[in-house]
Amino acid sequence: MKNGSKQSQGLLLFNLNERQTFALGTLKVREIVPYQPLTIIPKSHPTVLGSAPIRGNPIPVIDMAGAVGYRPIQPDEQQRCFIIVTDCQRQTVGFMVRKVDRIMESNWKEISPAPKSAGKNIFVSGVTHFEGKMVQLLDIEMLLSHIFPPPADHLYAQISAAEQAQLRSHRILVVDDSAVARKQLSDALRHVDVPFEFCGDGAHALQLMREAAAAGNPFEILVSDIEMPGLDGYELTFEVRDDSKLKGCYIILHTSLSSDISVDKAHQVGANEALTKFEAAGLIHGMLRGAQHVEDGDVTPGVASKLVT
Repeated sequence: MKNGSKQSQGLLLFNLNERQTFALGTLKVREIVPYQPLTIIPKSHPTVLGSAPIRGNPIPVIDMAGAVGYRPIQPDEQQRCFIIVTDCQRQTVGFMVRKVDRIMESNWKEISPAPKSAGKNIFVSGVTHFEGKMVQLLDIEMLLSHIFPPPADHLYAQISAAEQAQLRSHRILVVDDSAVARKQLSDALRHVDVPFEFCGDGAHALQLMREAAAAGNPFEILVSDIEMPGLDGYELTFEVRDDSKLKGCYIILHTSLSSDISVDKAHQVGANEALTKFEAAGLIHGMLRGAQHVEDGDVTPGVASKLVT
């Protein structure tokens, strides 16, 4: 490969209070609309303000400030607010925010993981800076998992003893910066009693893979998130494919992004599959396909299955 993956991507900046600036990756954002009249949804989560008709389709609208622990948006404020319509984890959801600022270009290498001192249950996956101000990248996966927990049948898969034995014969590395995604992935793999190794960022994953290859015990299946601080999943994939000692690995990019753009870019950098979070059966069967390709000696790059919606 001659050209590396370009890590620059847009970040939508917005405010939940007067002082702090937050961001979402623009690949997750479908559109931004001004306040829309809301219809109450009975028995919904306390932070769900109601549903709004967006392009003729009702979608739930969440008070993002209230959801992450800030002062909730009051009814008399709502008409001055904006709704960020997102497409993430197979869900179209609106987030009401007090102010939308701008879109900035950011390089993933300039985004640092959230400090460990902040604790495990924060809704921030990374931090960067813009015009001298700190910008906090929201962990939308954690936010959605608290408000709309995934159905139990999406969290676990059933496989045969032969399939279990096939997966257990291959070394598996799973990479994700989201605490919620790491728990979902680890629970799914432990449920089928398949060993795996975990890390929280792409740079550490690349180091582990190179060390494993040098020791003669390489990883054969890589499951990686796409949007990660430091080294994202696209760049990790490119680095793996560009290293002759690593390129025999089967690569699954496992993402909350629900768009064909993600598939196309995954193909360009050399991934074998791109799957949308989170549906355990789809992921486990993707890993089984990977195991078979490794055993056949054919891990030719190219997305084998498109995002499932």
